Amino acid sequence: MSAVMITRKVRKWEKLPGKNTFCCDGRVMMARQKGVFYLTLFLIVGTCALFFAFECPYLAIHLSPTIPVFAVVLFLFVMAMLLRTSFSDPGVLPRALPEEASFIEMEIEAANGNVPAGQRPPPRIRNVQINNQIVKLKYCYTCKIFRPPRASHCSICDNCVDRFDHHCPWVGNCVGKRNYRFFYLFTLSLSLLTIYIFTFDIVHVVMQNHAGSFLISLKMCASTVLEVLVCFFTLWSVVGLTGFHTYLISLNQTTNEDIKGSWSGKNRVQNPYSHKNIMKNCSEILCGPTYPSVLDRRGVMQDDSPSLTTPATPSSTSDSTVPQTTKPTAPLIPNEQTPDDAKPSIAASTEISTSLTEEGEESAAHRVPPLASPETDAEASIAKAAAQ
Repeated sequence: MSAVMITRKVRKWEKLPGKNTFCCDGRVMMARQKGVFYLTLFLIVGTCALFFAFECPYLAIHLSPTIPVFAVVLFLFVMAMLLRTSFSDPGVLPRALPEEASFIEMEIEAANGNVPAGQRPPPRIRNVQINNQIVKLKYCYTCKIFRPPRASHCSICDNCVDRFDHHCPWVGNCVGKRNYRFFYLFTLSLSLLTIYIFTFDIVHVVMQNHAGSFLISLKMCASTVLEVLVCFFTLWSVVGLTGFHTYLISLNQTTNEDIKGSWSGKNRVQNPYSHKNIMKNCSEILCGPTYPSVLDRRGVMQDDSPSLTTPATPSSTSDSTVPQTTKPTAPLIPNEQTPDDAKPSIAASTEISTSLTEEGEESAAHRVPPLASPETDAEASIAKAAAQ
């Protein structure tokens, strides 16, 4: 077995570190834990399917045909925002190359100097000025980079994310700079859809109460009761989450910064990213430019991978047909490492070859009998006749 290096072209997403999964040739990027995301899909699609199948036909006839139309539009918008949030790059920062990481280490060592043994080295930080305020850039020991402002390392996806907000298991992805806008629109539209279905479910139950018995109406609308329960328990969490992120957007703040108290601690440090105006903050986050991905997931790179090869062995049939021949051993060539007493002399080798030749002739004479000729046969017959 021998290893041979084979060079082949691969997509960059196949070699990206971290704990993300990719589909559709790198176009779809998600976290590995996708169980809760499938639960989100099931709850939304299942509840809307029951509403379209049982309530919409009745409400379209007895109230207005625009009710199911508006519900379909809301449902499609919710699904589009959910998939856009889940399948996109949240703003993952590429890790430093080995050459870049070694250069950064040299800079850090030169700045910190020699640390005495037993003492803890100083923290690896850099200070930058943003809107006349000093902001610290922290060093990531996993990605080997100084993280940009507002970036943080997600322990679940094992990547640094620019303007990291939080990791949301309900969408199966991190929420960061590139998909926060779609995440907020998803929560907002889902809140409206939940309120819409919950309201018209109650209307449907009330309109079905012909005989005046509420229990009979509930038995006739079992699917409606199930939808009301799902919407009731979902409504509080979704509406509350939407209100919380509306508050953060008005302050131009992230969930990570709010939990850590970055701009509301004891020092009362002002938020350098806020415009001190709610409309400006909302327009920057919701109406700002869409940032391109810095990963280049579908780019092509060279991959040198070892491949094991097995040498070809001769077949058994060829071994049986081809006779084996023995070659005479070549005389030992004297070299610097061979002792003098072990070096063969020319006279000794001549005597050995002469003795081997004589022994070969004697053995051949004993083995091969003399050949008979016609003259010897005639003489033998004449002698035998004279003796008689």
